[in-house]
Amino acid sequence: MPRPRLRRWVAGIPKATYFKPQGIPLCELVEIRLSIEGLEALRLADLEGLTTEAAAVGMGVSRHTFGRVLAEARTSVARALVGGAALRIEGGHYEVAQPQDAASLQEAQPVGGGYVVAVPSQGPTLDSLVAPRFDRATGFTLVNLADMSFQYLENTRQTGRGRGAVMHLLHNLRDAGANALLASPPHPGFLNAVSRAGLDFIEHVPLSMEETAGEAVGRLAADATNNESGPYDGQ
Repeated sequence: MPRPRLRRWVAGIPKATYFKPQGIPLCELVEIRLSIEGLEALRLADLEGLTTEAAAVGMGVSRHTFGRVLAEARTSVARALVGGAALRIEGGHYEVAQPQDAASLQEAQPVGGGYVVAVPSQGPTLDSLVAPRFDRATGFTLVNLADMSFQYLENTRQTGRGRGAVMHLLHNLRDAGANALLASPPHPGFLNAVSRAGLDFIEHVPLSMEETAGEAVGRLAADATNNESGPYDGQ
């Protein structure tokens, strides 16, 4: 079964969506298409100067996907400029992020630092898949939502069982600087354990069986608008 295609988050729809060489009738021009998410990739990478990892998280995609979208967008723009073609900006597979999303994330950040979310991961990068069980994860990707920087914490007790092993793991995440855990609760008492460890809990509802850590974190802003109590209240 093919992997479902995830929508890419964009800041908004451009006001100008058509560009052409001056003095040449449209009927004489070749038209090249640039997708909305392609324009967003250009904005993040070339205008804002974000790193590939930070830009990918902002769009809710993996680094590989972001790199491909960016490369296609640059090729389209280059073909239009070099070949003297018209450039139409439209279509794609995207969703516009709401202004409330950024506000929710900003309010959630403690004074003096960014809000750090721990994601159970099967590898050390944002391109690594989210682990289905937090206590069996290879490690945890800790992402700072203030600047999208991240670090990887290896899970040295992934074979441990019982309440003691769970609490030890949660305390390790807290001591590493995490403010919240993004995961699927493995048992009814898990939320209480997370709360006792001093962490907020964000329930992870994957859009596919192969969602990456970067994609999961990138969806937090969008998910915030669908949760009246906010994503970081430990509920």
